[in-house]
Amino acid sequence: MATEPQVARILKAGSARSRELVAAGMTRSEISRRVAAGELIRLARGLYALPNYQSGEHRALVEVAKRAPKVVFCLLTALRFHDLTTQIPHEVWIAIGNKDHPPRMAYPPLRTLRFAPAALEAGVQTHRVDGAPIRVTSVAKTVADCFKFRNKVGLDVALEALREARRGRRATVDELWQCARVDRVVNVMRPYLEALS
Repeated sequence: MATEPQVARILKAGSARSRELVAAGMTRSEISRRVAAGELIRLARGLYALPNYQSGEHRALVEVAKRAPKVVFCLLTALRFHDLTTQIPHEVWIAIGNKDHPPRMAYPPLRTLRFAPAALEAGVQTHRVDGAPIRVTSVAKTVADCFKFRNKVGLDVALEALREARRGRRATVDELWQCARVDRVVNVMRPYLEALS
């Protein structure tokens, strides 16, 4: 049976998966009892936190990352994470490999896109949010992805992301060209990037 200090230590960074609590000595029935007693709160299926848990603005990303650690947050979600857009996506946009199975979650709603291996690994950064590692595309890769998937996000969103990235000096021209080559959108991005340079 897990002690209070063990539970607090596991949950000190924010939330924990049930498998982490079980590995620390809690049984699944003890987890259920603690939830019923109000000693733990259930954030999502298999994800728990202490009652005083204060989630940040990226709580949904943490929940997805804890349940599906291989996903990469991309497009509108990455734009919002990097503060490059005024858009507020109602879905969490994730990238997975061409042959990967998308995670099945009731909440938050997911928009899943499939990427080739080179495009999936290029420009991915790992950030810690509420103690959980989350994988997000870099600013330059996010801009290139927006041009690649302009039929899904809209050309206006891609142009806004490019303007904000250049205005705030968040990505260099070389980084943008490199990511455009990976996504095969050099010819699409060229006139817009040259106009801003």
